[in-house]
Amino acid sequence: GQACGVVKNLALMATISVGSMSGPIIEFLEEWGLESLEENAHSSTLTTKVFVNGVWMGVHRDPTNLIETLKKLRRKDDVHPEVSIVRDIRERELRLYTDPGRVCRPLFIVEDLRLVLQKKHVRWLTQGTMDDGEDFKWQHLAKSGVIELLDAEEEETVMICMTPEDLEVSRLEKEKENQPQPEPEPEPEPEPEPGTDTSTEKKKKEKEPDPEDKDPSIRKKPRNKESQPHVWTHCEIHPSMILGICASIIPFPDHNQ
Repeated sequence: GQACGVVKNLALMATISVGSMSGPIIEFLEEWGLESLEENAHSSTLTTKVFVNGVWMGVHRDPTNLIETLKKLRRKDDVHPEVSIVRDIRERELRLYTDPGRVCRPLFIVEDLRLVLQKKHVRWLTQGTMDDGEDFKWQHLAKSGVIELLDAEEEETVMICMTPEDLEVSRLEKEKENQPQPEPEPEPEPEPEPGTDTSTEKKKKEKEPDPEDKDPSIRKKPRNKESQPHVWTHCEIHPSMILGICASIIPFPDHNQ
């Protein structure tokens, strides 16, 4: 009969993880303050559960520091680049995956709204060797902390911009926000008419609106622009890399009719 069902296409630069040993990760966690389930009597509610390949290994009291250390080690190739590090803050869980069969794709790493990738890396890739004659291939980009392989679950926890131009726009916006704004001059208060009540209580009454008049469904706008962060952690190698082979040959796929 007719072929039906969902046909999924792999994104252009996506790879399938082949898997790595979970032993080194577990040893690292034990050295870095992982409390086993036997030791911890679950008295403290401020701990984060740590899972490795879906198995609850224990709890940790400083997950932020642990994740930063793990990501630094992964970018230095001390931890296998295919290892996935996912933190679920709402559920207070840290999930690590080293198993095969996960779809991973490469992304440029962004630090301080700038790409870690530099012109020298592009030159070395084109030449195939570094300036000192050592080989420089695609896998060396991951080892030198320029690109990072993220799987679908970890991709939910990062901020990815489409192009380096977006980074530049965000950088300029941030610079504008950091510039000191000139304070507006206070307007002179009008002189009160004779016979009017100038007490402070009346002014307070005028300023404070009746709580019954407020619309509960009104959209609350942020008070300052700083609450709208211009923060990116990764950048697409090319915007078309989010598409598969079939979709990427469509002209102007980002313009619908």
